[in-house]
Amino acid sequence: MRFGPDRHAIACSVASHAFYVRTTASLDIVVTHQPKPLKILFLHGWNSVVGGVKPTYLIEQGNEVCNPKLSDDDWEDALSAAQLAFDTQRPDVIVGSSRGGAVAMNLQSGTVPMVLLCPAWKRWGSIDTVRSNTLILHSREDEVIPFADSEELVNRSELDLDALMEVGHDHRLADPGSLSAMHWACQILASDAAMTLFPSDPANSKPRNRKSVASQDDASYVCDACGEEIVIPLDLSEGATQRYVEDCPVCCRANIIHVHMDDDGNSHVWAEPEQDYD
Repeated sequence: MRFGPDRHAIACSVASHAFYVRTTASLDIVVTHQPKPLKILFLHGWNSVVGGVKPTYLIEQGNEVCNPKLSDDDWEDALSAAQLAFDTQRPDVIVGSSRGGAVAMNLQSGTVPMVLLCPAWKRWGSIDTVRSNTLILHSREDEVIPFADSEELVNRSELDLDALMEVGHDHRLADPGSLSAMHWACQILASDAAMTLFPSDPANSKPRNRKSVASQDDASYVCDACGEEIVIPLDLSEGATQRYVEDCPVCCRANIIHVHMDDDGNSHVWAEPEQDYD
């Protein structure tokens, strides 16, 4: 679907690469500052290499990334190498891709938040749940690790459905949209917004206001080309997870818009350019 410029309202100009999370509470969480540099422990997948597309992308966004080599043949050695890196670096966030996601789940890492990319938790390790401050990114078109595995992990961990985000078109999650979503997840987990999205003690936290996604009329994204915040209407008829192209009403450049609406009525929106601009 495509929305024309007449469907938009232009808000204030903000720094590019801002991140937005709209909540059903009285306060909208809007992280409009330039993303802060994070210390990230990136755990690669089986038969992957150090310095791949995803850790390189995180570095390019200004983060400090520790990307240790993990043995493909020896699980215990891989786990030990990851644990040593964690103990030495004390990262803000752990990102685990595929087998690296299983490694992340099996680490002694306290309450450090995790971003898991198509985690292969059923194939390696003994841990089958994750803590509440975890986000899982997975593609339904994953040909290696079934999307259903992540759905099961969310259920086993008693997480809200919004902890699982559908992104990408294959197992690698190396497309621009998936890379952007990965960085967004790291930023939101490491920010104050995570206190609202992922309370440390759900049993004692105040219940979130539950209302239908239909009660939300709009959300916003930042145009990658001109840096303007663009308000867009939300169209429930297109499903809870959406991906479409629309032209920025300010600069007319095309953006790929990603929308994810969770079970509590929160919308998560981010954008990427349809093509690179010189």
